[in-house]
Amino acid sequence: MRNPPAAAGPAPDLAARAPETLPHPGFGFDVLHRAADSAARVGRLTTPHGALDTPNFIFCGTKAALKAVTVDQAREADADIILANTYHLMIQPGADTVAALGGLHALTRWDGPMLTDSGGFQIFSMGHGGVAQEVKGSGGRKRETSLLRITEEGAAFRSYLDGRTLFLSPEGAMDVQRKLGADLVVQFDECTPFHVDRGYTERALRMSQRWADRSLARFARDEATSANGLPQAFYGIISGGVYRDLREDSCAFAAGRPYFGTAVGDCLGGDKEQMYEVVSYCTPHLPAGRPVHLLGIGNFRDILIGVTLGMDTFDCVHPTRVARHGWALKKGAKGERVNLRNARFREERGPIDATCPCPTCREYPAGYLHHAIKAGEMVGMTLISIHNMATMTRLMRDIRQGIATATLPQVSKDWLGE
Repeated sequence: MRNPPAAAGPAPDLAARAPETLPHPGFGFDVLHRAADSAARVGRLTTPHGALDTPNFIFCGTKAALKAVTVDQAREADADIILANTYHLMIQPGADTVAALGGLHALTRWDGPMLTDSGGFQIFSMGHGGVAQEVKGSGGRKRETSLLRITEEGAAFRSYLDGRTLFLSPEGAMDVQRKLGADLVVQFDECTPFHVDRGYTERALRMSQRWADRSLARFARDEATSANGLPQAFYGIISGGVYRDLREDSCAFAAGRPYFGTAVGDCLGGDKEQMYEVVSYCTPHLPAGRPVHLLGIGNFRDILIGVTLGMDTFDCVHPTRVARHGWALKKGAKGERVNLRNARFREERGPIDATCPCPTCREYPAGYLHHAIKAGEMVGMTLISIHNMATMTRLMRDIRQGIATATLPQVSKDWLGE
């Protein structure tokens, strides 16, 4: 494999140490209520762009755009927070271009809280071609390997846009996120696939820990602010694959670092049950008093179980991705959704969900959505996406209410149709 190109500017300090303290002005996290029978909790996460109640769902605007949905429509669906992706935006249009346009908030016209991930998951998942067995994998699709080389300095990879060689280091990931200007930023880590062995997983964990310290050092050097002078808050990642002792080690490492928040990431296993088990390894050891994000998870059941394991926020492309294929999320439905392409909706005059207050269900019959999606009309994708986003925000409201009133088990039964 080719050697990675030299990073722009001075060479990174590979022995950079994490700062002992970090300012997070304008940020806060308060636990308002704890469940008596699980690790579930209701909280309030405060950012310079507003506060949100947790548990909550972060919608994916991967390339600084919510798929088929405007930010005004997202607000109408009661979305509180969205994310964008470092990997995709550094490729197009480029972090400098985003900064020149005023940062993500100005670019997208979204005035609420935002998060950017580090790009690590995309780089490394695209470098490990076949991860069909992994719960967060490619679903069995074969992809061309784009990862060229992983070194202590960082990762070299090919751009999917034009094939040019790019390089991303821990410092580079922080620099890109600083220019993008989201409120919440995430460390650069190596996200291991399901099929690697324990030895590989442990070596990746140790390197990710060294990368975490370098990320923190760069974050502190820039005084924890974006290129526009707005404060940012730092999330560290819990890694360790499917191994309990490595997960506990990662939690202990995180507890000793001045993160604002914690993100549970890396390989979560080969199936749902293993994923729940892996997250449970972390629950007793997560640093106290910090918000906890579970990366890349978005099904009803996964969220409901994740909440009982102490997770505060979740993100996934699932709500808008399935909408573009005609699937509408629905409370109590078998499999959590209905297929609006089915012929049974052809002459349906009622809404997708008579109990849903979203604009789509208020104004459009399911028969119209069936027609629009079958005809390939973009409006169908948009209307179902709005409904799916509203359904996710409704789920999260019900979860918060269920925790506060000790009725979360019944909330789970209602939403899962059990």
